[in-house]
Amino acid sequence: MDKHFLELLKEIRYTARNKKLKDFSFKEISANTGIPVEELKTYVSSHEELVEKILEIERQKFEEIFQVHNFEGVNAIDILLIVSKEVAKYYILVTPSITIQLKEKFPRIYQEHFDKRMEFIFNKIQINLTKGIAQGIYREDLSTELLARLYMSRLIDMHNPDLFPPEKFSFETLFALMFEDLVRSIAKPEGIAYFEKKIKSVKFEVDKA
Repeated sequence: MDKHFLELLKEIRYTARNKKLKDFSFKEISANTGIPVEELKTYVSSHEELVEKILEIERQKFEEIFQVHNFEGVNAIDILLIVSKEVAKYYILVTPSITIQLKEKFPRIYQEHFDKRMEFIFNKIQINLTKGIAQGIYREDLSTELLARLYMSRLIDMHNPDLFPPEKFSFETLFALMFEDLVRSIAKPEGIAYFEKKIKSVKFEVDKA
């Protein structure tokens, strides 16, 4: 994707999160971001196509984490830590809190995006659980499918502003709590000890701009 267009999408996503764009029209986006309508039209032909790109970059940036890092032979808990740090690093581009705003106005586009993103996350969580069990740091009695579905459910709820108003609960707080709760619920004592040692040196630096 064109680097300049990527920066425009980031600015739009930042504005959507902080100013709550209503209809995502060219005119509204331009008024709130200062990006000329003509400039937007050099990349997309309609605001529906723009919405598709806003959601597409959300999926791509998340999937890139697994393309950039070679997780072969890496401790399953370390993988969770690396992915979590990367999600925080590219927060504005990957957070689904913006996606929720698009659910009602663009139901078809939203649902297609949601299904693709959830399928990817589901598969990666199942792989991580299977790896952790094989490495002897996760419990053998785990149902990888059930836990992957529970994780996805928690992930969706975490970004629901009705359940967790952002003015009361920061992303950093919710994410760190969900991450720790997941590890403690699936790891063996030695896995928990490893996590407690590693987490002391980890800081989730959230990119909010």
